[in-house]
Amino acid sequence: MKGWLAAIFWALAQAVVASEWDALREPGAVAIMRHALAPGTGDPAEFTLDACDTQRNLDASGRAQAQAIGAAMRAEGIVFDAIWTSQWCRCRDTAVLLELGAVRDEPLLNSFFRNRADGPVQTDALRSLLAESDQRVLMVTHQVNITALTGVFPGSGEVIVIRVAEDGAVTVLDQILIAP
Repeated sequence: MKGWLAAIFWALAQAVVASEWDALREPGAVAIMRHALAPGTGDPAEFTLDACDTQRNLDASGRAQAQAIGAAMRAEGIVFDAIWTSQWCRCRDTAVLLELGAVRDEPLLNSFFRNRADGPVQTDALRSLLAESDQRVLMVTHQVNITALTGVFPGSGEVIVIRVAEDGAVTVLDQILIAP
């Protein structure tokens, strides 16, 4: 089953038009990606950060989707200096399955779905971190984080290409969605 799902996602990845990939090649471009398919919403009540079995996780389609997105990026020659991920298992697994380089946990990418009051402070801190960084970064995170930063409500596995100004202002350059 895994092989045919990866083949389908790979074929869909090839359908992404070149102009969308070109946004990732622009100087100063940063990518922020919602984790791949993980059925459900939020996390179970017994959620524990260090225990994947208490979390909502990628399913077989999500794992295949992450692999296909990574393969498409590699085929397009897209490279990143750093890959940052939320500490949630579905994000970390997505980042690793992309096979684009070493993955670093970044707590500022952790979901604030359960405590939305944390959102503005966390988002401002992420803006500051990005504004100070001179690296080409790919971040894997959650819908609420991406929407707070960009105003975009991303689909699972969707990549939002942004530029962050020195003052932390975010400009959305493009969106890339390899449909599941």
